[in-house]
Amino acid sequence: MRFSIHKEGYPVIILVLFLLLTIVLVLNIIFPEQTIYHSLLYLTGIVFYFFVVRFFRDPIREVVPDKDIVISGADGKVVVIEEVEEKEYFKGKRRQVSVFMSPTDIHVNWFPVSGEIKYYKHNPGFYFIASKPKSSEENERTTVVVETEGQKEIMFRQIAGTVARRIVCYAKEGNYVEQGDELGIIKFGSRYDLFLPLDARIEVELGQKVTGCETVIARL
Repeated sequence: MRFSIHKEGYPVIILVLFLLLTIVLVLNIIFPEQTIYHSLLYLTGIVFYFFVVRFFRDPIREVVPDKDIVISGADGKVVVIEEVEEKEYFKGKRRQVSVFMSPTDIHVNWFPVSGEIKYYKHNPGFYFIASKPKSSEENERTTVVVETEGQKEIMFRQIAGTVARRIVCYAKEGNYVEQGDELGIIKFGSRYDLFLPLDARIEVELGQKVTGCETVIARL
């Protein structure tokens, strides 16, 4: 699989590199004699920087749009499959499927269906653990609704977690998007919720690992 570095990652990567080099410089000014502690610090810094860079990897995934399926908009593990009362937009019952992204997962998000963006909203909130059910309504989040060609409205949310404090979302009301287009990125661990019609046939199970743009979450 081919990867690149996501454009949202470059400011963070450069800042972290600057901070690490500053720490090394100050350490060597104060304690110029090299010891095993210096080596351990250098090694720790290299490993930390590697994971920061790795976090922002942006995979190249090709999608052939299919109006009858809903694909996963994130990499991670399915932590919720249930019928819920959706209060923000539908104000009625929907099937919810949630994917939790650990800090080691890819954090780019994608549109799960093709269609017109009918609704977008950023909601400020708390930073509870993203795998917990209450995070869907109480954490900082973005909510997007896309109406498909079959006039089905599919809602999905990017949810910030305990570590994640920055959600980037490129959705704009009125725009037409293709299934598999990039939705945005959530920095440092979080969750992706899907709200589907009650008659959608769920194709995943609790605890299942899913891959964005590849795993079929449901059939409409």
